[in-house]
Amino acid sequence: MTTVQARPAADDRRWKALAVCLAAGFISLLDTSIVNVALPSMERGLGASEAAQSWVVSGYALTFGLALVPAGRLGDMHGRRQAFLIGLALFTVASAACGLAAGPSWLVLFRLVQGAAAGMVAPQTSGLIQQMFQGSERAKAFGLLGSVIGVSTAVGPLAGGLLIDAVGTDDGWRWVFFVNLPIGVAAFTAGLRLLPRFPASPGKRETFDLFGVLLLGCGVLALMLPLVQEQQWTGREKWTMLPVGALLLGAFWAWEKRQGRRGRAPLVDLALFSLRSFTLGALISLTYFAGFTTVFFVYTLYLQNSLGYSALAAGLTVLPFAAASAVGAALGGRLVVRFGRKLVVLGLTGVALGLLGVVAAVRLVPGDDLGWASALPMLIGGIGSGLTVSPNTTLTLTLVPVHRAGAAGGVLQTGQRVGSAAGIAVVGAVYFAQMANHGSPERAIQLGLLTAVGLIVIALALAVADLREREVHPEPESAAEPDKAAEPARRGSEEGGTEERVARGS
Repeated sequence: MTTVQARPAADDRRWKALAVCLAAGFISLLDTSIVNVALPSMERGLGASEAAQSWVVSGYALTFGLALVPAGRLGDMHGRRQAFLIGLALFTVASAACGLAAGPSWLVLFRLVQGAAAGMVAPQTSGLIQQMFQGSERAKAFGLLGSVIGVSTAVGPLAGGLLIDAVGTDDGWRWVFFVNLPIGVAAFTAGLRLLPRFPASPGKRETFDLFGVLLLGCGVLALMLPLVQEQQWTGREKWTMLPVGALLLGAFWAWEKRQGRRGRAPLVDLALFSLRSFTLGALISLTYFAGFTTVFFVYTLYLQNSLGYSALAAGLTVLPFAAASAVGAALGGRLVVRFGRKLVVLGLTGVALGLLGVVAAVRLVPGDDLGWASALPMLIGGIGSGLTVSPNTTLTLTLVPVHRAGAAGGVLQTGQRVGSAAGIAVVGAVYFAQMANHGSPERAIQLGLLTAVGLIVIALALAVADLREREVHPEPESAAEPDKAAEPARRGSEEGGTEERVARGS
């Protein structure tokens, strides 16, 4: 295989292929938040208990997070196009099955399958971007991906509210899933024609680390399960799973190092963590998503349960955030090459200030006018979110070797899913504890939002620390510069070596 064969064509076909990836990413991430406002509809139309409703939300996040790294590695090994199309097809079929579910148990089962399929699609998107684009075009592509991540999560409550308002409470929840079908079918059909076929290497094929998958899966499961079930499992015994998860992840780390010493391909190339841009970027992403996604969880709950907003009205209140995050991400994709981590610092500051503005609005403005009063703070927070997610994704993955892009993207997004689950558990615990102690709903939402701000400030501190470290010890800002830390990984795969030369433009 030659470098010329692997180089993407210099036309707009790549951008059309990117549109396919983004469409699939949009519906898979939309499903993380669109169901939140549909839970009352599920209870009324399907008779779903609180436990079933919890699993509809948390089960999706759980299997999504479990599938990311193994699916990314499979895409790296056997082709991201094939993995993407299989995952998208499974996601679309599972969405139809969710919408047709005859009972709560079937809905939960199909929702678990849907989450695993979403986890199969997500890492292929970042890997395909690494393959198809280079330099400033890659930053622009990641900027568009950042727009999709921010907008799909933020617009979920609005989309769910619109569907339920249009169809009705009894069956509105079904259309929350049916809406995926036309997009999924169209994206799959276009993907068959547009997604690039990168030739496989005729050299030695890598083996799949099944034991590593088992260790990582059990570790992530032990970490996420008590977090996503925090409200349903009332005993303190659930928290004993967290140190168990930490031990399993430590065992996974030791196993992966052993795999590397024996010359076998690991599930996750630990040399990636010697890249400061990757390690700190992943930590920033984890802590930011812990604060960012929880806002839509507790805020929409407060609006509906305490102020009597409809699902549609609650969704409309976050529209400024969603629209502004799209604009911010587009700007971030253009400016990240010039400003780097400074852009992330600016974005995180904007999100923190925006959420503090929402806290002030809750405190000062009567309930019926809260949606209007929070519009400007939501707008500021949305721009900040766009300037955070998009540039941070670009900076985190820019030095990752192309042949490890899928697994690296899986690690990054696993952190996002774990962060989201942890944030909802922490912020939700603060909010519900205040409500259980007969505190005012206004006090509960203020404390919940301030907790979310605290998590975002942690991400801001990490970004500032990285920025200062770069001033003292600069790290190459482009994959065009030598990446010695990833050299062992490049030697492990002939395909990876060729693709890395493509990324370098050689």
